[in-house]
Amino acid sequence: MRTDEFDFALPVHLIAQHPPGQRGASRLLRVGKGILENRKFADLQTLLGENDLLVLNDTRVLKARLFGEKGSGGKVEVLVERVLGEHEVLAQVRASKTPKPGSHFVLAEKIRVQVLGRAGEFFHLCFEDEEAVATLLERYGHLPLPPYITHAAGDEDEMRYQTVFAREPGAVAAPTAGLHFDEGMLQNLRNKGVDIAYVTLHVGAGTFKPVRAEHIKEHVMHSERYTVPPATVDAIARTREKGGRVIAVGTTSLRALESAAADGELKAGSGDTDIFITPGYQFKVVDVLLTNFHLPRSTLLMLVCAFGGMDKLLAAYRHAVANEYRFFSYGDAMLIERE
Repeated sequence: MRTDEFDFALPVHLIAQHPPGQRGASRLLRVGKGILENRKFADLQTLLGENDLLVLNDTRVLKARLFGEKGSGGKVEVLVERVLGEHEVLAQVRASKTPKPGSHFVLAEKIRVQVLGRAGEFFHLCFEDEEAVATLLERYGHLPLPPYITHAAGDEDEMRYQTVFAREPGAVAAPTAGLHFDEGMLQNLRNKGVDIAYVTLHVGAGTFKPVRAEHIKEHVMHSERYTVPPATVDAIARTREKGGRVIAVGTTSLRALESAAADGELKAGSGDTDIFITPGYQFKVVDVLLTNFHLPRSTLLMLVCAFGGMDKLLAAYRHAVANEYRFFSYGDAMLIERE
C-alpha cells in the first residue's frame, strides 16, 4: 500500500492546543458496523457493559527535555528517549554541530554530560552526576509536549498531559486516549461491573514521526519498551469466559497486548516492540479501541484503519473534520469496534 492512501486534509484550527476545561469534557465519535455516531465522552459509561474489560497504559511522562551549552558556548537541546540505567540514556540531541563521542556539554547549568556514542538516530549519553538520571530529569527537566502544540509546557500541561493513573515513569509522550479519564469515571465504570487492567508501554518520540517512504512496507518502525503483567493476562481470560469485550485505551495499550500475543497466545512479560500494524493484520486480543485522532500519513492512522476498516475509518476522519472535532493529543476521542 502507498503512504499517500493514509493522507487527509486537516485545517490547522482543529489541532487542539489546550485540553478541555475538565477531563472527560471531550466529544466521542463512535465507529462500528453501520455506526457513525456523534457522542460525548461521558457516554462511554453507557457504551461499556458488565463483563467488559478496560485496559489502560500506566506509563508516566518524564520531564525529558533539557537545555544547555557546549564548551564552545553553543546551545544544546536534549530530549531523552530512554533511560538505560542510573546514569545513561538514549536521547535526541540538537546542536549547531553534531557532538562527537568523547565530547562533553553541560545541561541546566549543573549537569555534565559525556557523549559515549551513537545508537541509530539517538545519542548514547552519560550523566556524570552522583544523582540518578530520573532524579535529575524530575528536578531540571521540562515536559516534552508534541511538536504540533505551539506553546511551551506550563502548569496546565504539567497536570493535564499526564493520565490520572500514570505510575511507571519512562514515556516521552502521553498515552493520550487515557487523558480523558478522571477518577470519577473510572469508579463509575467499576461500579457498573467493568473490570480494569493495566499494561505499560513507554511511548517514544517516534510516535510523532510521519511515514516518509512511498510504500508503507519500506517504513522502519521505532521501538518501545512494554510490559504486560500476569494480572492483566488473567483479567483478559476471565473476560473471555464471561463473554465480555477487551477494550484497549489507546493504540499503545493495543500495541502492548498484540505484541505480547505475537505467537498467537497472550503471554505476560516485558520486551521491546516495533510491531507495525497495517491493514490486513489479524488482531488477536483487542475487540474495541478507544483512541484520539491521529496525524496524517502516520503509523497510528494505519493501525486504526487496520482495526476498524480502512474505508470506514477514512470516512470517519472526513466526518470528524466536517464536524470540527478537535484533533491529536488534547483533542476528542473515537470508540472503534473491530471490523
